[in-house]
Amino acid sequence: METASERLRGGSAVGLLRLGLAVFVLLWLLGPDALQDYVPIWIVFLVALGLEANYFFGGWRGGWRVPADRLPQAVDRERYGYAEPRELTLVHRDGEELWIPYAGEEGEELERLIEEAREPEPAAVASAPGRPIGQFLLGCALIAALALVVWISETRGGWRGLDEDRKAAATALFSTEASRIAGHAVTIRCDEGGNVVGAVQHADGVAQVGGTLAYLTPERCNSLYRLAFEDEVKSSQTGRAIAVLAHESWHLHGIRAESTTECYALQSGVGLGRRLGLAGSTAHQLMRQQLAENALHAEGSADYLVTAECRDGGALDLDRGSSEFP
Repeated sequence: METASERLRGGSAVGLLRLGLAVFVLLWLLGPDALQDYVPIWIVFLVALGLEANYFFGGWRGGWRVPADRLPQAVDRERYGYAEPRELTLVHRDGEELWIPYAGEEGEELERLIEEAREPEPAAVASAPGRPIGQFLLGCALIAALALVVWISETRGGWRGLDEDRKAAATALFSTEASRIAGHAVTIRCDEGGNVVGAVQHADGVAQVGGTLAYLTPERCNSLYRLAFEDEVKSSQTGRAIAVLAHESWHLHGIRAESTTECYALQSGVGLGRRLGLAGSTAHQLMRQQLAENALHAEGSADYLVTAECRDGGALDLDRGSSEFP
């Protein structure tokens, strides 16, 4: 049977976990780029909501209401020698029926036990059912506040927060750069509605092989916009956005195999990054980082994993005259 101290320790653990989730959300917003790249924020909120529901229903069932135990605890018996067994005995006193833990006490000791049995239960126990409701509402308020922060960050600070003129200028630039790689005029659009690409479709971009239209997620479009128009570089986020645009451009060129397309994209991404505002050394560094992380990006599908020929001098090397790769 679970003791009161064990229940309290369990409650403290849940509280610490709730605090940890809040800290994680803040890190997701302000911390390393890899968190936003590999951890969808909705997963964090689902876990947080599950914790709150578990906390609420556990308290509602009375998990926090621990009945008073007037008997000496195990540690007291071991320390002070209360090893004799005690049984609840019914005593009649002044018209009342009292159950006392009796083990042969007489005189003053017996009277003390009777008086203790006549003491009323603490009032705090009666108000215990209200506690889980308050804690649940507090937890939900915390989740709502964090969700609001994420929503404001996405709608006011991301791609959706840009005015139409800046979006048009950015997509025109993306389309021009994609056309260079595709070899013919193409159009790049940012799928704000999430109907074509995004978390549900598990893709950062999509294009018809040999076609003229490709879609990118708003997050990738925003990273490209921040690079080209604000001169802002956020390490892996910027590198991944460049690689995605180049990847879809090679599909528009007519390359179907995902592995080959990705290898070509990482090489073309160096020149693409330079044209969008990166220094040459930074462009090489970001694409090499993407190549090193290819195994992580390809976890969802082995088709995206580059082959051994994706190397300097390999069959997929687009510039045999250069020793730099990508």
